[in-house]
Amino acid sequence: MTDLFCAEGIRRAAAALPRVWENGADREARADMAYASLLGGLALANAGLGAVHGFAAPVGGMWDAPHGAVCAAFLPYVMEVNVRALRARGSARRYEEVARLLTGRPHATAEDGAAWIAGLCRRLEVPALRVYGVREANIPDIVAKAAKASSMKGNPVELTPAELREIVERAI
Repeated sequence: MTDLFCAEGIRRAAAALPRVWENGADREARADMAYASLLGGLALANAGLGAVHGFAAPVGGMWDAPHGAVCAAFLPYVMEVNVRALRARGSARRYEEVARLLTGRPHATAEDGAAWIAGLCRRLEVPALRVYGVREANIPDIVAKAAKASSMKGNPVELTPAELREIVERAI
């Protein structure tokens, strides 16, 4: 059930979010984003979260930073590290499915999907965590708290402390 919610939500958000960014008055794109948000909420309530939220919870508790912006700051790096870890220790098949939904290309790779998200975050001018006061000295504390976060249990692969650190370093 959640796969259906996710697939439709990803498809709609991938098409609508850039349009809303360019023209906030685009009612059709805003409606698609609202529906994608609903579908995302239904999916996460039934399937759980992952590393993005595993990091966002401690960062949000330590700094006055908007949750959505923090999630967006982590997303491209979590995707890249997850794909690499899954290629080494599992299967990136699900990320390949996501990449096809994001890009609209039938042969898109998991890496293509991660690159698409990184490009979108640049286009949307998602700020780095340093904007909120996060510094390199905070990395060990963030990694320790994120590793214990319940959301990490939903990540598709268990990430090593070095992988967790890399994600935070890149998001800063």
